Amino acid sequence: MPTNEEQSMCSVAGKQCCLSSLKEIQCQSGMTSARRGDTCEGEGGRCPDDSHQVCCSCCALGLQVRSEGKGCEIHQFLGYPCGHIFLTCCEEEEGLSKVSLRRKPTPTSIPREDSEGTFPREAFAIGATDETANGVEEQKDVDECLLHAGKLCQQTCSNTWGSFHCGCHQGFILQGDGRLCAPARPDEENRAKDFRPANIPTITPATTTVDISTRTTTSRPVRINPCSGNGGCSQRCLAVADRALCSCFPGFRLKIDGRRCEDINECVLGTHNCGVGFVCENTLGSFLCNHKPKCITGFSQDSHGNCIDINECLSLRELCSSGFNCINTVGSFSCQQKTISCSPGYSASSDGATCVDLDECQMGTNRCGLGQICHNLPGSYTCDCQTGYQYDSLRKLCTDINECWRFPGRLCGQTCENTPGSFHCSCTEGFSLALDGKNCKDINECDKKPCSQECANIYGSYQCYCRQGYHLKDDGHTCEDIDECSQSIGSLCTFRCVNVAGSYQCACPPQGFTLSANKRSCKDIDECTAGNHNCSYDQSCFNLQGGFRCLSFHCPKNYNKVSDTRCDRISCNSLDCQNSPVRITYYQLSFQTNIIIPAQIFRIGPSPSYSGDHISISIIRGNEQGFFSTRKLNGYTGAVFLQRQVKEPKDFLIHVEMKLLRKGTLSTFLAKIYVFITSGAV
Repeated sequence: MPTNEEQSMCSVAGKQCCLSSLKEIQCQSGMTSARRGDTCEGEGGRCPDDSHQVCCSCCALGLQVRSEGKGCEIHQFLGYPCGHIFLTCCEEEEGLSKVSLRRKPTPTSIPREDSEGTFPREAFAIGATDETANGVEEQKDVDECLLHAGKLCQQTCSNTWGSFHCGCHQGFILQGDGRLCAPARPDEENRAKDFRPANIPTITPATTTVDISTRTTTSRPVRINPCSGNGGCSQRCLAVADRALCSCFPGFRLKIDGRRCEDINECVLGTHNCGVGFVCENTLGSFLCNHKPKCITGFSQDSHGNCIDINECLSLRELCSSGFNCINTVGSFSCQQKTISCSPGYSASSDGATCVDLDECQMGTNRCGLGQICHNLPGSYTCDCQTGYQYDSLRKLCTDINECWRFPGRLCGQTCENTPGSFHCSCTEGFSLALDGKNCKDINECDKKPCSQECANIYGSYQCYCRQGYHLKDDGHTCEDIDECSQSIGSLCTFRCVNVAGSYQCACPPQGFTLSANKRSCKDIDECTAGNHNCSYDQSCFNLQGGFRCLSFHCPKNYNKVSDTRCDRISCNSLDCQNSPVRITYYQLSFQTNIIIPAQIFRIGPSPSYSGDHISISIIRGNEQGFFSTRKLNGYTGAVFLQRQVKEPKDFLIHVEMKLLRKGTLSTFLAKIYVFITSGAV
C-alpha cells in the first residue's frame, strides 16, 4: 500500500491517481490476468486511468498478435505505456517471466517525421531513446510540455514528475485519452469520445487453464479486440476496457467527432520554434522554418544568403505580349518586338508574331479564268471548273459537258436537251414531264374536253367520237347531226330505221337480237351466257353481235398451257425450239362493219417495261387481204390498226409477233387475235 506521503503527492487536477509503485503492481496484475486469459474487468484500482485494465488489454492484444503469427512492429503506433506492454507480451517466450513496468522514456530530440512508414507525411510520437530508457531507475525529470510544445495536448499542458498532464480551457472537459478536449455541455454530441464496437460477441477462448492438482478445466470468455480494423479511428486506436479510444499523431489533433484527425497549424497557433530571421511554413503534421527574404525585388537569396538575379523570362507566365521577345536584365526584364520573314503566300500578322495565309481568292489576286472557281489553299490557291464543265488543257479554259451525249438514254425518259453546265429533259406531244424531272407521263387530253361530244384517251394522244345520230366532222373534234333514215345510215336505229311523220321506228333482225327498252337499238342475245349454243366441252363459247363462235385453244409442242388463253414455252435444246416465241397468248375482239377507219383495235408491249427497251411488231399470218396494219407508238409500245373498211360480217385470225430487245437479249412473243366483224346495221 502507498504511504501517506505518496498519497498526498498524487492529487492532480482535483482527481486521485495512483503512485508509480502502485501503478507497477496493478500493471503486473493486469498482464498476469491477460496471460491467464482472465477478463480485464473487475480487478482494477480506483485510479481514473485504471492501470490494471490498460496493461491487461495491451498485453492481451500482444498475445493475440503473436498467436496469429503477425509481426510485433505495430507497437510503434501505440502510446506509452501500452506500446511497451504490447511488445513485451508479443515477443515473450512460452516461459512467462515477470516484466517490470518501465518508466516513460525521456525524449532526447524532437519527434522526427516519417515519410516512408505506413502513414506517409504523418509525424509519429516515437522519440530517440538510449539504452537506459527501459530501466526502472529514476532519471532527471524532463519538461515534456516545453520540449514538445503544442504537440502533446490539444489545449493546455502541465509538467509533472516523469510525465505531464493535459488540461482544457473553461467550458471544455478532458477526454479519455488524456489529451483531447470537448465542450462541457451535457447535450453536446460532437465531443471527443471513445467508441465501443456494436454487438461485440463473447467467444470461448482457444486455450484453457488446467490446475495440475485437481485436473479441472475452466473456460473464460475472451472479447474481440475493439480496435480491430483500427476501431474506426483515422490514426491511432487504443483498446481500453473493451472500448476503442482514438488519438492522433504529434502534429495532429482529434476532430470534434472523436475519430478523425486534423493537422495543427503551428505557425498560426504560435507553437513553432522558428527564431528571428526565419518564417514559419506549416506542413502536414509539422512545420518548416524558412529564411526571411533580404533581397530587393528582382533578386532571390541563395543558400549562402547571397542575392542573385531572377531570370523573369524563364517564369511560366507570359510577361511580354504576342509579337515581343522577353529579354532578361539585372533585377528586371524588357520586351523587344519580334521581326519575322514569311514565305510567298503568307504575310506577317498584325502583331508581327506569326505568318498568316493570304486568301488570294478573296483578295482577287488569283489568276483563275472566266467561269472558274477559286479555292484558297495554305500559301497558295487552286482553280476548279464549275459543275457541268470540264477543263480543256489545250485551250486552258473550262468547256461545257454535253451530258446528253455522255450518258445517252440514261438521263431522260424521252428527250434530252443540253444546256450550259447542265441538261434539260423534255417530252413529246401527248406527254408531260414527271415530278422527278426525267421521266414522262401520259397526258389525259380528255380532261380539257377537246371533243364536242365524246373523248377517248389513248397513250400519248386522244380520239373524239360522236354519239348515235351524229358523225365526226373533218376537224376531228366536232360532231354533226344526221338524218338517219333519209341517209340510210341507221344511226338512230341499230338495224333498220322506218321513217314516220315527225319520227321514226326501229326494227331488229329476226334472229340473234331483241329490241332494247329504248325502242331504238337492238340488243344482242348472249347465247354463251344463256346456254343457247352448240359448242363442245373442249371448246370455248365467244358471244358476238347477233350470234356466237365456238373456239378451241390448244398449245403446240414444247409449250405448257398456264391459263385458258396462254401458253408458255418449256425448256428445250433444239435451235428451232429456242427461236420459237417465249409466250403465245389468245385474244378475241369484236367490231361492227360501220367502225370508223382507220381504227386502233389492239396494243401490245412488254409488262413491265424498262428504259432502254426496244420492240418491233409485225403480222406474220392472217392478213393476206391487207385489212390490218401495225405501228410502233414508242420504244416499248406497238398497236394494230384496222385500216380497210370491212363491208360485211367477217371473221379473222391474225398472228401478231412482237420482238423485244432488252439489254442485248432478243425475245419473241406471239399474240393470236380473233377479230370478228359483225353487221353494223344492228
